[in-house]
Amino acid sequence: MIEPDHPQISVVRQCDLVGLSRSSLYYVSHGESLDNLHCMRLLDEQYTRTPFYGVRRMTAWLRAQGYAVNHKRVARRLHTMGLETLDTKPHTSQAQPGHRVYPYVLRGVPITRVNQVWSTDITYIRLQGGFVY
Repeated sequence: MIEPDHPQISVVRQCDLVGLSRSSLYYVSHGESLDNLHCMRLLDEQYTRTPFYGVRRMTAWLRAQGYAVNHKRVARRLHTMGLETLDTKPHTSQAQPGHRVYPYVLRGVPITRVNQVWSTDITYIRLQGGFVY
């Protein structure tokens, strides 16, 4: 959309009209390095064999193969490729069967005065000799 050799409108003005910063106009993506592509190919092959391996096991496997990688790099590569383990994940937000759901009775109630609505908070505070609530 931007014409660098336009006779009347400068590149700065064209970028401003389009809502694009000039630095992103000149940016050239370099893509993945050969080392990362090789690492991703190895991770993909191992994931095909063992889809239940997580980041820690994949990191240990790559290190056993002789590659110096850390868990953050492995996690980033797996995320880039869209791979995640097949293990069960915690279902913390799913209600148990038979659990009663209580309605929120303050929905739509305008709070206009002091002491109209009370709430409580149980805060856990760690101390040197134990803890308090």
